[in-house]
Amino acid sequence: MLVVENVETLYFGRLVVLRGVSLTVPEGRIVTLLGSNGAGKTTLLKTVLGLLRDQPDKGRIVFAGQEIARRDPAVIAGLGIGYVPEGRGIFPEFSVRENLLLGALRRRDRRAVRSDLAAVTDRFPILEERARIRAGLLSGGEQQMLAIGRALMSRPRLLLLDEPSLGLAPRLVGEIFRVLADLNRDGATLLLVEQNARMALGIAHYGYVLESGRIVLEGDSAALAADENVREMYLGAPRAEFRKLRKRRRWA
Repeated sequence: MLVVENVETLYFGRLVVLRGVSLTVPEGRIVTLLGSNGAGKTTLLKTVLGLLRDQPDKGRIVFAGQEIARRDPAVIAGLGIGYVPEGRGIFPEFSVRENLLLGALRRRDRRAVRSDLAAVTDRFPILEERARIRAGLLSGGEQQMLAIGRALMSRPRLLLLDEPSLGLAPRLVGEIFRVLADLNRDGATLLLVEQNARMALGIAHYGYVLESGRIVLEGDSAALAADENVREMYLGAPRAEFRKLRKRRRWA
């Protein structure tokens, strides 16, 4: 569904942030992108989404058979790519319901929008309970659910998520990842940027490791979880923990 091929992204026309990055996100799969702070993960997502002017400087980005590199972000979103940004990006002064409806702003199928709104609140009942309150009053976990729900309101064919576990308590992290696994089980395609490698590899089918703007390792999630370099740099847990985690995958 998404193919990134030899992409190079510059900041300020000279600072190379991504260096020949290539990856593929097949339809119906979860692909995770791991890496430390500053590795270029968010830059890659913004490059795909067209949020960096005149980038990528080199390379190709193809979504559903169409070249999208350097196209307008609104056009890219209209093709069916949804985005859950790092830090959630909600509108704190708007109500929960208003935030959700903003995700469907470009849609004209009002009846289907109402149906999708009901589906989102069925998936996240707390958002129905909080529908009329200001989004800024939600807890961190509730705001993350709102950010995911808002992205789903655009009916994305591909959903990009940037650090969905950031700043959440462990219990809420587990809940968010269960939601992502459920979305995939229902047919969603996800590209997941995440520093919590243990949880990401627990639900992903395939993964890439990005360091200093380059893909340094890739493989199916079981192979990455077993790789000594990945374990040392990102995991720090016994092998048995990964076997236990992967057995709990609900979509398997």
